[in-house]
Amino acid sequence: MPTVHLLDYVAGNVRSLVNAIEKVGYTVEWVRSPADVPSAEKLIIPGVGHFGHCLSQLDKAGYIEPIRAHIKAGKQFMGICVGVQALFEGSEEDPQVKGLGIIPQRLKKFDDKDKSVPHIGWNSANTSRTGQVTDESLYGLRPDSKYYYVHAYAAPYQEGELEKIGWTVATARYGDEEFVGAVAKDNVFATQFHPEKSGAAGLRVLKAFLDGKRSQKLPEKPSAASTKEGLTRRVIACLDVRTNDNGDLVVTKGDQYDVREKDGVSTGGAVRNLGKPVDMARKYYEQGADEVTFLNITSFRNCPVADTPMLEILRRTSETVFVPLTIGGGIRDTVDTDGTKISALDIATMYFKSGADKVSIGSDAVTAAEEYYASGKKLSGTTAIETISGAYGNQAVVISVDPRRIYVSSPDSTTHHTIKTATLGPNGEEYCWYQCTIKGGREGRDFDVRQLVTAVEAMGAGEILLNCIDKDGTNSGFDLELINDVKNAIKIPVIASSGAGNPGHFGEVFEQTRTDAALGAGIFHRGEYTVKQVKEHLQERGLLVRQYEEDV
Repeated sequence: MPTVHLLDYVAGNVRSLVNAIEKVGYTVEWVRSPADVPSAEKLIIPGVGHFGHCLSQLDKAGYIEPIRAHIKAGKQFMGICVGVQALFEGSEEDPQVKGLGIIPQRLKKFDDKDKSVPHIGWNSANTSRTGQVTDESLYGLRPDSKYYYVHAYAAPYQEGELEKIGWTVATARYGDEEFVGAVAKDNVFATQFHPEKSGAAGLRVLKAFLDGKRSQKLPEKPSAASTKEGLTRRVIACLDVRTNDNGDLVVTKGDQYDVREKDGVSTGGAVRNLGKPVDMARKYYEQGADEVTFLNITSFRNCPVADTPMLEILRRTSETVFVPLTIGGGIRDTVDTDGTKISALDIATMYFKSGADKVSIGSDAVTAAEEYYASGKKLSGTTAIETISGAYGNQAVVISVDPRRIYVSSPDSTTHHTIKTATLGPNGEEYCWYQCTIKGGREGRDFDVRQLVTAVEAMGAGEILLNCIDKDGTNSGFDLELINDVKNAIKIPVIASSGAGNPGHFGEVFEQTRTDAALGAGIFHRGEYTVKQVKEHLQERGLLVRQYEEDV
């Protein structure tokens, strides 16, 4: 197979990019030192995380001048995410660090007054500038396709500024801000989105670049309705994975977190087995799931270093599923069976190298948040949230929150933040607060959900996976009051979870809250509805969703 050189200079899930490159018919050779760059004919620089950290790493390792020489020599160059940001002069993220300066513009942070930051999800990369739908694709980009973005800083688009110096620009819109989604000039092509995480649309872009096919006629001219720009509503499939009584990893689903079948006498039946994790993840990907989340709830999550079955699941899934993968369970400082101390960052790195894009932290986030308040809201710099987000960027850290309602007669009867609820308590109480729990909901803490989410945001978390124990397994819909309360407290994205029983519940949560995504589990596992059916329902309600495209 023809070769492409890949420079992995920082961190993140490079395995998915390798899988995507191999999927479209190329093989990867690694750039291990600056001396390897001159031998590369096709060079790709991916990247996630902090602009300053990434550029400083490139500079410190001696890559800056070899990269410039590669581009100047007219050889194919592609930058992905921070790889495109590196082409610019600099970024507000770290004003002291210079970019390559190939594009004379600086990156700015998104305005978070009316939207979540980071910008996470599926958006456009459209080369149309006048409202007219183009009939040509730039390296496989199509105006009716959506691509996966995850970033807080972007290059604002200024009409005609880059074009007049020879750049072709594809843009996306987030709220009222239009920004650069991709740029191309001569031998250079770079995307703010992740093609390796953008399904068939992204694979098509990778293949077109590697094949050197800059411009191609679209197979058909898209309709105006299909080219609507903006962030789509994300639908996420979640798979609870654990060992059954035979030691096999299975997808299961609990009722208030009890995953054993009821045998008619007690709750001590067999572990509920809904299918094989890799097969089910692939099925949801083919139905159009925008992300897949694995929550490792098995016993050996206490020793993730020995968790080779879960690592293998990630490796195998990432070979055929080209959307973001999240893994939760056991992401914390631990001690291996031989007494070796293993940091949460080491464990996260293990999962990233196996195919994960994000890690989800649960109980340890509650403990860290409690310590944060106890210290007078001082950051220690040593928590799992801080160390992982510091190395990989805050978009790589999801906090899984498991709250339950505690009803009170009045706000004055508790020190915790309360809401007035339309769902009255057992004694007619009109108020409640949301208690944080740990250990899979088995232990409640004197700590409320507002305290938790504001603390983890300050620590560097990039997203909240908001469960609700009261709603779990009920099929009665999401807790809209909880979601709105959390969204009012923080700026980072929120994923609504727990309670989805039909497609209408997804419509309700997107219409009646400002949630950024919604997650389903049992509704999909039991075959009651498919991801595709949920998305069709959302589309019928006038909500913007990503359509599944067949793999290239």
